[in-house]
Amino acid sequence: MLYGDRQPRHYGTALSHALGGNEPLQGVSAYHCAEPIPHWHFVTYGFSELHEKESGDPEVSGYGFELTLRLRDDGDSAEPPMWALNFLQNLARYVFGSGNVFEAGHYLNANGPIALGRETRIRSVAFVHDPLLAPIATENGRVEFLQVVGLTDDEEAALKRWSADKALEVYLRQMPSGVIDLTRASLLEDLAIAALLHAGAARDGSSTAHIFIGGLSWRRRKRWLRASVIEVGIGAREVRELRDLLPLRLAHGRSFDLIGDTARVSFVAGSNAVLATDEGLRIAVDERTACEIATLLQPRAGTYAPASVAGLTFRVDRSEIRDSTGRIVETIG
Repeated sequence: MLYGDRQPRHYGTALSHALGGNEPLQGVSAYHCAEPIPHWHFVTYGFSELHEKESGDPEVSGYGFELTLRLRDDGDSAEPPMWALNFLQNLARYVFGSGNVFEAGHYLNANGPIALGRETRIRSVAFVHDPLLAPIATENGRVEFLQVVGLTDDEEAALKRWSADKALEVYLRQMPSGVIDLTRASLLEDLAIAALLHAGAARDGSSTAHIFIGGLSWRRRKRWLRASVIEVGIGAREVRELRDLLPLRLAHGRSFDLIGDTARVSFVAGSNAVLATDEGLRIAVDERTACEIATLLQPRAGTYAPASVAGLTFRVDRSEIRDSTGRIVETIG
């Protein structure tokens, strides 16, 4: 074991999720560490099956992982900060509520500081294999340990433009053991790091094959005495990602999908054309048109019609960004 007989600070759950409690995890342990810098190392209990085997896959215990998080400690308190425990429970609520599991290379934006009430630029997280905790085999199946790493908004955006694995490899060289430091500036303020990620994206393109847009829509809109047009509706918030990623995907012959709650729009490399199918809307564009669309669209409410694709318009709607409590923290567009 990594910490031998050392006793952690352990925080259990009074009422389990199975009995109607609001905290999915059965507990979180926190170990205080001195190296490479003073920090708290949190380890969750509850994503995997701790007691009886309930899932159908004998090779995997529960969701197949537990989360860890390393947080820089600049104080002299004997207790770790409670917000980190709450944040791990919030990640568990997402997994237990949606059934979507985390894997190494995944990332998630918190729509605000990961530590509520703290002034920090860390507003996103990514998941990597914990460098010190190898996967284990249990009676209920395999469990791996995924470490939560903190990112700034622009670091997340640069990660999406290139490759999550390759970008995280660059970032982790600047973050010993992946320790989260709420006071740090963006790594992209180092011009050498920014240039490295920009060159990687230009050379390799983006590995981000799709983005989720809750309010995505498309419809055929009739016009008086003129041919009808296909109108794609997206939020102003997602325009920035679409502008960044579309050219980097199409330039390398890769498709790029917008996925909504009830709609799907797929961009593919080809001659400029729009086709409505049972699976969704298919927009074929060449590299030049992909760049035209990326330049044309703006994160402002309005209608935008690319000249190179007849019968296609984009309607950009204003976006409201909410934090984990549902409070509107930003309006875009």
